[in-house]
Amino acid sequence: MLLIAAASAAAVLTAVSGCASTSTQESTGQYMDDTAITAKVKTAIFNDAALKSAEINVETFKGVVQLSGFVNSATDIQHAVKLVQTISGVRAVRNDMRLK
Repeated sequence: MLLIAAASAAAVLTAVSGCASTSTQESTGQYMDDTAITAKVKTAIFNDAALKSAEINVETFKGVVQLSGFVNSATDIQHAVKLVQTISGVRAVRNDMRLK
């Protein structure tokens, strides 16, 4: 009986620790939050007339949004970064966009 209880406790601890985040891995909740942030950022870029035709890729990890791809001008780069900074949940923006 004690052996079964110990095995059950070990299984529960393994399952719970599998959902925890590390410096290189998100928890399930963080992944869901980042997915929502990415969707908000993509929608904001698509709905912005100046950026709509730009080829901007969006990735989010623990609230840090990375923008990459190609835009038409340095002004578009600055505009995209400022736009993303206003979105709820965004902790920081990393710019890796390039001019066409």
